[in-house]
Amino acid sequence: MKNNIIQINNLSKIVGSKVILDKVNLNLEPGKIYGIVGRNGSGKTMLFKSICGFIKPSEGEIFVFNKAIHKGDLPEDTGVIIENPGFLLQYSGFKNLEMLASIKHCIGEQQIKDSINLLGLDAEDKTPVKKYSLGMKQRLGIAQAIMENPKLLILDEPMNGLDEEGVELVRDLLLKLKSQNVTILIASHNKEDIEILCDEIYKMNSGKLSLIL
Repeated sequence: MKNNIIQINNLSKIVGSKVILDKVNLNLEPGKIYGIVGRNGSGKTMLFKSICGFIKPSEGEIFVFNKAIHKGDLPEDTGVIIENPGFLLQYSGFKNLEMLASIKHCIGEQQIKDSINLLGLDAEDKTPVKKYSLGMKQRLGIAQAIMENPKLLILDEPMNGLDEEGVELVRDLLLKLKSQNVTILIASHNKEDIEILCDEIYKMNSGKLSLIL
């Protein structure tokens, strides 16, 4: 286990009589990109929420950086996008990220600006997020996920809302991060969006996870 960034053992989640996750096993090694594909409602987001400590599984174990994850335990050194990024709509993109960064006090203003600019946005733009397009919000969410230089990225539908240029930009960025030994876990309903990126691709179907590539 010590060489795995994430290790998941027999993870299940049952809500009422519905099995959302069914004995999922997954091991993620450093510096690789892993993809999980599946239709909406297949269990991808529930798996990601479990890894991030947002929900309590019905059974099984999750380890991130060799630390057991329970509900309320956000893994250390991890950047996350799950579902639609939530921002304070009346503030600019930079102001939103600045407020989030102030929680940990581990990065400065320039690192925040660099992350925003890296995603093709203008860190000096004062436009409130409520006027952003879906693609701009998605880019800002990815900037948030990478701004503290995490060693693990967990990205749920990172290509959502992006135009062709945005998709290419994000793909290039993720490959660059991989070259820096960042481990990346991506979920998508569209295999073509992530196939070119991934070292391994899994399929989620009715809560069951299987390797397909």
